[in-house]
Amino acid sequence: MRIPSGALLWVLLACLLGVGGAARAAPIEVRLAVGGKGLFYYLPLTVAESRGYFTEAGLAVEIADFPGGAKALQALVGGSADVVAGSFEHVVNMRARGQALRAFSLIARYPAIVLAVRADFNAYQTPADLAGRVVGLTAPGSSTHLFLNKLLADAGVPSSTVSVLGVGAGASAVAAMRRGEIDALVHLDPVIEELDAAGAIRVVIDTRTEAGAAQIYGGPYHAACLYTTDTYLQQNPDIIRRLAEAQARALRWMAEASNEDIMAAIPPELWQRNRAAYARALAKNRAIWSTDGQLGQSGARNVLETLARFEPFVADANVDVNALMVNPTAAEGD
Repeated sequence: MRIPSGALLWVLLACLLGVGGAARAAPIEVRLAVGGKGLFYYLPLTVAESRGYFTEAGLAVEIADFPGGAKALQALVGGSADVVAGSFEHVVNMRARGQALRAFSLIARYPAIVLAVRADFNAYQTPADLAGRVVGLTAPGSSTHLFLNKLLADAGVPSSTVSVLGVGAGASAVAAMRRGEIDALVHLDPVIEELDAAGAIRVVIDTRTEAGAAQIYGGPYHAACLYTTDTYLQQNPDIIRRLAEAQARALRWMAEASNEDIMAAIPPELWQRNRAAYARALAKNRAIWSTDGQLGQSGARNVLETLARFEPFVADANVDVNALMVNPTAAEGD
């Protein structure tokens, strides 16, 4: 039977539309929790979102922002998040406690955490001088808290002698220091740079550079990462691969982009309070980010061994470093 030319055209169009509709499947929803999205520690996550890399990977990533990494971890454990952008230290601690978490994309290869003291805290010489003082940090149990505990342990000071105050991840942290509510602050940029530029603090320990991180940790130290439960990872390998590829794409772009390009790619509310201070902080933090998202043995083992020195439950757990991470887009290794 001969099909009229007009009818044939409609058949062809219908076939093309059908193929296109199949290719444009609905994006896969992912609930992601982060503790302080505006911090430089997590800036590659924001870049992946703002430049559309998650969307182009077929994902609809809903990002819930919490005042600290401990809260983001709670969201994962409580079932309200599928994935966390958080500290690799939390992966180690939870694995040691019997909770099977695993990192699958490295965001920051250095902690980028700073210890700063109030500008008029002239008595400070070493972390031992924090005894009896109030120290602000993003949230109790967060990576900033773990950083403080390490400094105190290295100085031989019981952590119980220091009062900690959760001050959040943004403007509330700046306000706490300016109001004199805290004597010292363990935090990240852009908070640190804003306070430093205003002359409100004195930076005394700085891991925003490779040299600074090596001074504290002795070598590479996995910091910010994407992590999830082993169960979610096993049940959703394609989602994990897509997330890892989108995040790696953002990291590769950032490695080549100029500071101005990066600032243009992120929401202006991140820098509009003080553009100059934000630009200076960006320049100081560029070395902290991974360039490919790959997790490695040495950086992971350093975190494990560091935590084991001041967290007895980690030392007793005999955690296998290989159980802490997976690289879904490449072979494992350094």
